[in-house]
Amino acid sequence: MSEVTVSPARIGKLSIGALGILALALGTMQAVVEPALPLLQRELEVSPAEGALIGNALLITGAVITPVAGKLGDRYGGKRVLLRLMAVVSAGGLLSSLAPNLPVLLLGQVLQGAMVGALPLSFILVRRHLPTAQSQVAIGLVVALFTGGGIVGTLLAGPISERVSWHWMFALPTIAIIATTLVVIRVMPHDPPTSDEKIDWPGVVLLSGTLLAFMLGLVTVTRDGGLPPLGIGAIAVAVAALASGWVAVERRAASPMVDLRMLAKPAMWHACVLTFVITASFGMVSFLLPQLFGVSADGYGFGADTTDIGLFLLPGAIAGAASDSVGGIAARRFGPRAVIVVGTVVTAATLLALAALHTQEWQLVVAKVLIAFAAGIGATALLSSTATAVATKDTGVATGLLVVTRVIGAALGAQVGGAILSSGADPMTGLPHESAFVTGFAMAGLVAALSLLFVHFTKEEAQA
Repeated sequence: MSEVTVSPARIGKLSIGALGILALALGTMQAVVEPALPLLQRELEVSPAEGALIGNALLITGAVITPVAGKLGDRYGGKRVLLRLMAVVSAGGLLSSLAPNLPVLLLGQVLQGAMVGALPLSFILVRRHLPTAQSQVAIGLVVALFTGGGIVGTLLAGPISERVSWHWMFALPTIAIIATTLVVIRVMPHDPPTSDEKIDWPGVVLLSGTLLAFMLGLVTVTRDGGLPPLGIGAIAVAVAALASGWVAVERRAASPMVDLRMLAKPAMWHACVLTFVITASFGMVSFLLPQLFGVSADGYGFGADTTDIGLFLLPGAIAGAASDSVGGIAARRFGPRAVIVVGTVVTAATLLALAALHTQEWQLVVAKVLIAFAAGIGATALLSSTATAVATKDTGVATGLLVVTRVIGAALGAQVGGAILSSGADPMTGLPHESAFVTGFAMAGLVAALSLLFVHFTKEEAQA
């Protein structure tokens, strides 16, 4: 492998600010769906399980494109690849804003999913243009602003969709993304590639195929009616075959897309497993809470409209943004393991309490705040510590793998939550019974508790 020795230019606050504002706009676009899900389900006449597809369509593309974007960014430069992804995201946002039905909206969300790849590309730019200590702070800032976009999206989704149209929920963030991308083009210097090695395209295709088969299988299996055992078995075989083929190709490739030796390091795969468990639990509660807020007040729900749901979710979005900025600092001071243990205990205890206490709005609001902060600091601590633990040339791939793990975990949690509500729905009204929410919250709490078991076993393994 031939290393490129050109030193990248140092960047200042303006360039970091441009990346941060772009992350804010992307986070806004991603967040508008959550509080509007009950409204979109009514407008498009779909069930909760099908409604979960609206958010997960974006995550499917994110899962597929993120590791590829990270590798391409390492090879060709983060800025070059980032700008091309933003063109795809903008096209998806415009399509979603014009969507007349569910299939077109899903296609727009699929294209918007390219936004997930922007995070590892931003990390590449930050890591190459700043020293390690400053890059940790900058990475935390970018992640915090991406999450902060969730605050904006959560707050604006209701007023825009109810006073104008839900189509404008996608149009306005798209305009902001286009404008901010033009600023990034102007102020961000080009970063040189770290090497001139060729892209492992067979590895790219096989990994993308594996992730795509897994995500499509997930949403197909958990939607209304599900699949017969033979269909589930066929999907499992396809995923296993593609994954095995990818591993075989990577072992033989002169310049593999993912260095399996890096992936096999305990720190790397431990981070992936913990990130998956944490985000799966968070994904479940993130889907269940808006649904519970939107259930008619005649029963056990609260009859909240999209604006009210956004306001109820707003404190949690703020807590999530705060957790992303705190997570990296806490990991550096106390170590990722301590941060994960504290975050997991708070998350699991809150979810199990929520299964029993969910009759008042404040109970749900407080629970979302605690879970968003606790789960957020754990996932961000893992991300920031991993980003600075690997070689600079592997930053894009390593962080991309963790981001895609977050995406898959959140998608799995949301889709399982949708399946639980659909399976527990009244056949006459189509509305889920209260017991379905209890089951969902309890299951999410047990999933979060798995993190503690994994941390315990990996600690014993390290001591041995």
